Amino acid sequence: MRSKLILAAVALAVVAGSFAAKSLLRRPDRAGEIDPAACRRIVSLSPSITEILFALGLGDRVVGVTRFCRYPPEAQTRTFVGGYLDTNLEAIVALEPDLIVLRGEREESVAPFTKLGLRTLAVRHDTIEGILDSILAIGRSCGAEARAEQLVSDLKAKMERLEQRTAGLPRVRVMLVADRTKGIGKIENVYVAGAGGFLDRMIELAGGHNVCTATGFPVVSGEGILHMNPEVIVDLAFPDRPAGQSPETIVREWRQLAEVDAVLDGRVYVVEDDFALIPGPRFILLAEKLARLFHPEKAAPR
Repeated sequence: MRSKLILAAVALAVVAGSFAAKSLLRRPDRAGEIDPAACRRIVSLSPSITEILFALGLGDRVVGVTRFCRYPPEAQTRTFVGGYLDTNLEAIVALEPDLIVLRGEREESVAPFTKLGLRTLAVRHDTIEGILDSILAIGRSCGAEARAEQLVSDLKAKMERLEQRTAGLPRVRVMLVADRTKGIGKIENVYVAGAGGFLDRMIELAGGHNVCTATGFPVVSGEGILHMNPEVIVDLAFPDRPAGQSPETIVREWRQLAEVDAVLDGRVYVVEDDFALIPGPRFILLAEKLARLFHPEKAAPR
């Protein structure tokens, strides 16, 4: 059950949205309808949004966040208003927000607030471009446009430098594991990052090639992994995983697939950083870390 809930959170964080979300973002006036001077009490309904708000210097205006919003640490001092699947509308209303910023991939995520007459700003974080656009949209809506433009410019510059460092390097075959059942001594229920999503772009930006051609987060078997035969396996581990699941233990479980190139060559890596599955302004840290894993001593940040 825990694994399914985690995967649901991962999918909500990084998979592509629905037609409803696209319709929202095609309305350039949506952010313009919001008076920046009136945005003094903001509720964030996503960790990635919370990170953007604080990065733009708007943290003092944030009055409510989800229980998954852990960065920066100051975010945990705000009122919790539920999670991805159990948003507490009563708690949000009690905070008397001027603005609710949320992921708008699903129409049903926006509708409850519209019915209550609450002002919302829906953004998308399923792509790097969506993240950058949302930084600008939040900045415009909350009176931090100049700071938003600077942040986007800095992120683009870092992306360009990383792409330059990896441009002439061979594209290693990578399988990125978004979630799996750990701690049972075998490889089971392996959900991998598919083509076209946020994590797929991270692999590409870091100088790798995603061996998974399916979209979304398909479940693959040991036979499927052997067929894809990645040269590098990156296993994402949640910081709050149960005790006993050390990086060494997690890597050891992969030894049962000894015929896979990544296992044979000792290139199974565990990434346990909290930013790994949050498509916010720290996405560049994940891309840079993956580049160092894919191309050690050749793609270190300068």
